[in-house]
Amino acid sequence: MKAHKPLQMLKTWLLCALLAAPLVHAYEVVDDRGVGVSFEHAPQRIVSLLPSLTETVCELGQCAHLVGVDRYSDYPASVKKLPQVGGGLDPNIEAIVALKPDVVLMATSSRVGQRLQSLGIKVVALEPKTHADVKRVLEKIGQVLAVPDAERVWRAIDAGTQAAAQSLPKSVANIRVYFEVNPGPYGAGESSFIGETLTRLGVKNIIPAKLGPFPKLNPEFIVRANPDVIMIGQRSVDSMGQRPGWDSMRAVREQRVCVFNTAQSDALVRPGPRMAEGARLMAQCLADKVVKP
Repeated sequence: MKAHKPLQMLKTWLLCALLAAPLVHAYEVVDDRGVGVSFEHAPQRIVSLLPSLTETVCELGQCAHLVGVDRYSDYPASVKKLPQVGGGLDPNIEAIVALKPDVVLMATSSRVGQRLQSLGIKVVALEPKTHADVKRVLEKIGQVLAVPDAERVWRAIDAGTQAAAQSLPKSVANIRVYFEVNPGPYGAGESSFIGETLTRLGVKNIIPAKLGPFPKLNPEFIVRANPDVIMIGQRSVDSMGQRPGWDSMRAVREQRVCVFNTAQSDALVRPGPRMAEGARLMAQCLADKVVKP
């Protein structure tokens, strides 16, 4: 009987070790295409093809797992050192495959999802366009990366946006704003995440929701709308002076034009973790151009 004691002790030790080891469960995440993507474990090698998704991965504490990004991902600064694999609409398939990613995060508007999947690469497509979308995408990426309480990031965004709104007097309610996204000119409509932020700040948007989130506008539409304040990026300033009738607009005459530098514009137009910073930038613009004499 004593001869069996070491064997019994070994069995007991193995059982205890097995019970103490963390259990790994396969899980599935349904992306914005309605496609279910299965994972055996949290991805360790991630390629991101959208700046807002790159920023979200990093905000969730998983920046070290990024092995490649699109050419526009530049925040936080550490991602600038990563291999670039083209843009969201024109990614370098060969470069992505060479990085051996466990998952590729991309926009639903990208047309390479099926091609990557045919090569055996897992793809999760997500497209944040509204505040609700940003909250949902944060939760989805949290699920993909097995990060608990990813919603904490949204709570910080929401609280920061609310604080920006509370910093402004109620008198801004009569202010009509035009926010230009890029020199198309493309503007931020009421239904976009930028438009929703403007609404939370208490101002009026000259671009109605019926025109879509980011419509391309006839410059005359903006002249006729005659906004009180214009929010515009440095990239658009050069073309602004060439647009017929713009000198006659109230915002231009009264020098109520806020020009955001490239870094500020990136924070403003990316639907991700820096949305509260964007709200603060817009609130500061309103405070400088409207609230202060």
